[in-house]
Amino acid sequence: MRARFVAMFLLLPWVMAGLLTGSAAPARAIADGQDVAIGKYGFAVKLTMTDLPTTDGGRRDSSCTGALIAPRWVITAGHCFKTARGTRVSRPVARLTTVTAGRTDLTTKAGKVAKVISVKQSPTTDVALAKLEKPITGVTPAQLSRKGPKVGSIVRLAGFGLIADDDESSLATRLQTGQFEVVSRSTAYLGMTGHAPSSTTSPCSHDSGGPYFTQQSDGTAVLVSVVSHGPSCPHSKVDLSGRIDTIRGWITEIVGAEALKPRPSAPAPVRPKPSASTKDRLLTGGSPAESSAPVVAPAAVAAFVLVGFGGVLALVLGGRSRRRAHRRAGVRSHRRQ
Repeated sequence: MRARFVAMFLLLPWVMAGLLTGSAAPARAIADGQDVAIGKYGFAVKLTMTDLPTTDGGRRDSSCTGALIAPRWVITAGHCFKTARGTRVSRPVARLTTVTAGRTDLTTKAGKVAKVISVKQSPTTDVALAKLEKPITGVTPAQLSRKGPKVGSIVRLAGFGLIADDDESSLATRLQTGQFEVVSRSTAYLGMTGHAPSSTTSPCSHDSGGPYFTQQSDGTAVLVSVVSHGPSCPHSKVDLSGRIDTIRGWITEIVGAEALKPRPSAPAPVRPKPSASTKDRLLTGGSPAESSAPVVAPAAVAAFVLVGFGGVLALVLGGRSRRRAHRRAGVRSHRRQ
């Protein structure tokens, strides 16, 4: 009994600690979303607008989400750049707009920060391109889709928005993600509904411009659309996103086709083409690079073996002849004595 009491006494602090820590839910954006692992989806960026004008002549701060598509270009929602009256414009509106890329956790100093210096608005959908004052390096940009996803396809969203609309205190400091199903398509927009972790997984305020994307087998992100507008979150209804593949030509005209090409990886080492004298060695699993010893063809080996065998046979036969000759010579000498 005493032993049980001691064990319970020793475990009590750990039980209390578990209860205290288990009662606090982690902060989330993209309502009913998930934390992104550190270092993942570095192309997803936060746009921070400082001192935006308001209708009463005052100033306010705000933010959007976007995606790096080239070292000096970010794509986001067109309505992230608008006047106090709500008119979209092709210029920065705030006194200072910055882009933070490659920083999953905004409380750290990871990644890169650059200032937005100009804006281009799409003429057909709620999409804008923001040019940066300096290139962002060390972060792999997202690629642009060439063909829109089919209805029923599953895509992923990343964003730095709220966990619930009208609660600015819930603004995420950690990049959030969730999966969505494509439920409708038009020339300008794709309709999305929550798929995982929940049917109510949905973008919120400040997720505007957030990238919906798919991933190739090598992990490369392919951007299919960006968050535009929808109901207050969380919800299980349809959100609309600005489609990318139908404006790809407009994007490449501005950004430049070369800037959108994925950067080549380190070139693979060039192996020498096997010649006729090395093919047999390669077939046995060897490699010319593994040894500098000369490679001998099978015919030459066979000839060498035959010549060697013949030489040994000749020596043996010759030795026998000499021994017989010696014996005969010895007999004759003995007889002559």
